[in-house]
Amino acid sequence: MTNTSTPPSPARRPNFLLIMTDQQRADHLGAYGNQVVQTPHLDQLALNGFQADRCYVASPACMPNRASLLTGRMPSVHRARHNGIPLSLSEVTFVERLRDAGYRTGLVGKAHLQNISGFPAIWPPATSTATQGEARRPENGRFDQEWGPHWRTDPAHDVSLPFYGYEKVRLVVDHGDTATGHYRRWLEQHHPEVAALTGPEAALPTPDYVLTRVKQAWRTQVPEALSTTSYIGQQTRSMLSDCVGENQPFFLQCSFPDPHHPFTPPGRFWDMYQPEEMALPSSFDSPAHDLPPHLAWMYAQRAAGKAVKHTPAMFAANEREVREALALNYGSITHLDEEIGRILQHLDHLGVLDNTVVIFTSDHGDFFGDHQLLWKGPIHYQGLIRVPLIWSDPAATPQRSDTLCSTIDLAPTILERAGCVAHNGLQGISLLPCIERQEALSRPAILVEEETQRTLFNLPGRLRMRTLQTARHRLSIYDGAQWGELYDLENDPHERINLWDDKQTSALRQELLHQLAKTLISYTDTSPNPSALA
Repeated sequence: MTNTSTPPSPARRPNFLLIMTDQQRADHLGAYGNQVVQTPHLDQLALNGFQADRCYVASPACMPNRASLLTGRMPSVHRARHNGIPLSLSEVTFVERLRDAGYRTGLVGKAHLQNISGFPAIWPPATSTATQGEARRPENGRFDQEWGPHWRTDPAHDVSLPFYGYEKVRLVVDHGDTATGHYRRWLEQHHPEVAALTGPEAALPTPDYVLTRVKQAWRTQVPEALSTTSYIGQQTRSMLSDCVGENQPFFLQCSFPDPHHPFTPPGRFWDMYQPEEMALPSSFDSPAHDLPPHLAWMYAQRAAGKAVKHTPAMFAANEREVREALALNYGSITHLDEEIGRILQHLDHLGVLDNTVVIFTSDHGDFFGDHQLLWKGPIHYQGLIRVPLIWSDPAATPQRSDTLCSTIDLAPTILERAGCVAHNGLQGISLLPCIERQEALSRPAILVEEETQRTLFNLPGRLRMRTLQTARHRLSIYDGAQWGELYDLENDPHERINLWDDKQTSALRQELLHQLAKTLISYTDTSPNPSALA
């Protein structure tokens, strides 16, 4: 939506605080119906704001979806299609637009817009066997700014400011208590005795936890007050104080790397929830017959002892692994919620809460036992592609909405709320009509894209897929596969019955495929505008 209204006066332009977590599904919050995990501060934020019940990611992986959030564009358009491809420095972010409009901008925590491992560049080296040349030339600019090895070995390594529009940055790179970036330098400088106790080798013994054996969890000796979550909270409060003192509107992003695995919830948060008390999801007992081919492939890998459990990639899990993951995930989330409560209290103490829009979301979800799977991967069950979205705005009436929203909608919504005119090439739509006036959005479906570096499910080549999510149905298709997925979420909310080959729904399948084709056309790039080249 293009905003042609007169921008508000600088004195009354709203501030923005975007709070983001990593790999947190929507239903792992009390506000979204979870009756186990304790999240009182986020629940109150949702009660006082706009809570989107149907917010979907542009891609259920870190780098592509984080890039989509910043650009308001789909991964196939901004070209960071999967993890390992940095966001081009030529892409315009909404943070840059806010900075150009006079906003102070800052980031505390995880960015993951550039590679943290693999190659510290936008392309592999020319000598690498990973490529025989590319259709595009390498870009100029620094693409090593988040690269973990540099942060660990070079004391002078740092980001170049402004970093994708952020003029102040306190970076946390990677997950668990071994995270690096500015956090690790701070810990080594001020608490070297604690820095020496990080990692699974220094962890407290937990013989009953099977996830510790594959280093997907360990009981850290780092105290609560020195964890990455607490550090990000402290740095966020400090940056908020600085921003308020500058007497200009601000946009600040507070980005936690938790509750992403490996799980290292500190202190009391490790055993706040017991694995034995965790309930398995409804879809854990999937039928043994008529399994979708990809799910059958995952189960076969497990049965053959080939399930890879020590990487970030998904695997078919057993009951104990799922219960442990849930308990440790909940502990991490409650730790986050407590820190978020301190940040919100500090906003109130600074006297700017009544003119600050507080936004909460996550970059993607996690299976957490759905259909016996853990982590994330190219099977678009709701727990993976649906994320929380809370918009707490002093100028808006609180409400709960089931309108279809996307990660790419945040950029145009923030820009419009700040009084900035939307720029050409934005693919999301502003949610302000829904937030402020409770108007329905004219959007029949959401597009979710995913591409991976891996070959899976016996498909030829790297896996590529697209999902069409409507108010009632999910349709997913895979490149190179004759099969697909079609679920009726109204009658089958846990996605247990794949209707793709059901003769009674063949007309519906064709209708949704046609809708997907039209949606794909609508998301082709419009930048640059041809009129600008005439």
